[in-house]
Formats: sequence, structure tokens, C-alpha cells
Amino acid sequence: MALKPVRGKSHAERLESFYVAQVDAYDRFRKRLLTGRDELMRAMDPKKGEVWVDLGCGTGANLTMMDQHRLAELKKVYLVDLTESMLRVARERVQENGWENVETVCADATIWTPPEGSVDAVLFSYSLTMIPDWFAAIDRAYEFLKPGGIVGVVDFYIARKYPSERRMRQSFSTRWFWPMWFSFDNLFLSNDILPYLSRKFEEVTLIEREDRLPFCPVFWKKMPRFIFVGRKPQVDSNS
Repeated sequence: MALKPVRGKSHAERLESFYVAQVDAYDRFRKRLLTGRDELMRAMDPKKGEVWVDLGCGTGANLTMMDQHRLAELKKVYLVDLTESMLRVARERVQENGWENVETVCADATIWTPPEGSVDAVLFSYSLTMIPDWFAAIDRAYEFLKPGGIVGVVDFYIARKYPSERRMRQSFSTRWFWPMWFSFDNLFLSNDILPYLSRKFEEVTLIEREDRLPFCPVFWKKMPRFIFVGRKPQVDSNS
């Protein structure tokens, strides 16, 4: 993946160029790489009658990590992605599992609006680092989340050089190496994503950790990632 060139004039074309050849094996490979998704789904605590949105849903695998009884009780789930090849797998998954309340949508996460106008929960699972204007995607989610609604994020990241007292410190080599490594695949790690989420939302859950790179047992650098669950304030303090 690191050696294959990513081509395309638009972000959508570049995503398709990157994923189209690997999409059928994507979930098998990413299962060990994209950890923490099951923890996030439990922490978000889905409730009966809610409307959920998965922005940058990929193949829709996140829904397999949700309690299936709770998934069936949700009023609606929108799986939104900009990559048609990934959505093809997501549609197949929806059909195979008989998820009648789940709908796939090919759209840009920075501009899409749910038909209901507002929703109860928004999920970003390893998608913010794939969105160049990640701040616009967060702002968009904030706009259509109901007051008291939940946002859940799991992703790679780097810490600021001088993080706040409650935040994890990372070495210079970590803050330098991983942005370079992921940039080959057009993933752009930022030291501002987590602070921005904390500024927009009331923190419910935050886990920061570093895990070993799978498939490379002799590789010494650990990958930094975080799990964040936040609540939109009942009174909008960001307006």
C-alpha cells in the first residue's frame, strides 16, 4: 500500500484509486490494524429509536461490532462514504444481514445533511484522518447533532508538543515518524483533531494509547490512537 501510487485530481478519485484494488480484502487486513472500534461502539451506548450516522463508513463493518439487538432498535442508520467501491461492500453487508433500517449514501462528509435534519449520534471511525478538511466534517456533524447528541471518534493521531496535563505525551520520533508514514496513503495525522473535539463537545470518554504495528513483529515504533466520546452541549456555546 505504501508503494502503490495514489492518483486522481479530486479527493474522491484519490480515495477510489487507493481502495479499489484492496476493498475485497479490506476488512480481513484492517481487523488487526483498526482496533478500538468495538470499544467505541460500546461506549456510545445506542438507544432505541435513535438516528445514527457513520461518516466515512467504509465497508460498514462498524455495525457488525454493535450489539445487533440494539442496532435493530435504532430508527435509522446512515452509512455515508465518498468511495463507491467501499460502499459496494457496505451495501452487500446491509443486504446479507437484513438491516432494514440501514441506508448507504455516497456523499461528502463535509457537506452532507441527513434527511431528518438532526440526529442522535455521529460516528467517525478512522475517517477523520482521511478527510483533508476534517474540521469541516466535525463542524458539519456538530450542526446536525441534536443538543445532547453523541459523537464518537476512533483514529490515529499525534499529540501536541506540549499537551495539557490530562493528555498523553509522545516522543519527538513518534510525532515525526507516524505523520510521514501515513502520508504515503494520504492519511494526515494532526495534533489538532483531539483538542478540537474537546473544544466542541463535552468529553464523556477519552482513551489515548499506543499499539504495536500488526504484521510487523520486529517493528519497534508503536502507533498512537485515541477513542473519544463527546456530547453536544444542551446550550450551544460554539455559536
